[in-house]
Amino acid sequence: MMRKSRFRTIWISDVHLGVKSCKAEFLLDFLRSSDCDQLYLVGDIVDFWYMPRGRRWLDSHNQVLQNLFEKSNNGTRVVYIPGNHDELARQYAGLFFGGIEILPHLIHETADGRRLLVSHGDEFDNAVKCGRLLEWIGDCGYNFLLFANHIINFIRRRLNYPYWSLANFLKQHIGGIADYIARFEQAAAHEAARQNLDGIICGHIHKPQLREIGGILYCNDGDWVESCTALVEHQDGQLEIIHWTERTVIMLQERRVRPIAA
Repeated sequence: MMRKSRFRTIWISDVHLGVKSCKAEFLLDFLRSSDCDQLYLVGDIVDFWYMPRGRRWLDSHNQVLQNLFEKSNNGTRVVYIPGNHDELARQYAGLFFGGIEILPHLIHETADGRRLLVSHGDEFDNAVKCGRLLEWIGDCGYNFLLFANHIINFIRRRLNYPYWSLANFLKQHIGGIADYIARFEQAAAHEAARQNLDGIICGHIHKPQLREIGGILYCNDGDWVESCTALVEHQDGQLEIIHWTERTVIMLQERRVRPIAA
């Protein structure tokens, strides 16, 4: 049996359970391979927006939820911070559901004493003006990108290539999108500074990131639609973004290695 990775804290967001593009199998593999003291679900875990249009509730989606409840029952503190796609759960802030605590946001203190705001991030939308290109990508265009991404990765799997995100590639190379992401990051860092905190951890824009902005630590845990990433805190307080598809490929390659008989 594979040894589990042990972390002090794990942050995941933007899973979008109930939507065709959700990579629930990757997330389930990560959850089963990891243990932690604290697990933060930073919004958009279940997608109530797109389920009526692209509903695809598979058994793997049920298993993700079951695993989260199991972690809570086994002593992990699980906190759910609803996002804009699951904002219906915000009305239950302050309550517990199956052992999972629901909060609008919180301040997390790392093992090395840093105080970080944890919030989904959609509250910064008002501070960031979207251009027409981004608005197009945000709806029809974005759905097309996910469809194209599915076709590309189907071909890559047949050729034994690892998972690759078309949407993430375009975010890095199209100026309008990159400018929007930069403005979002600045707005998030500004809010952490306003509250005299050391940094902020959020999701929402599906762009994993870990960097300093004006002396403020900005962390985005990414998503499980395009990036398949999580943010983790090690026992000494060090933060790291885990790209699970890359680790999965490495693990599979290691399993294929067999000693050569003498």
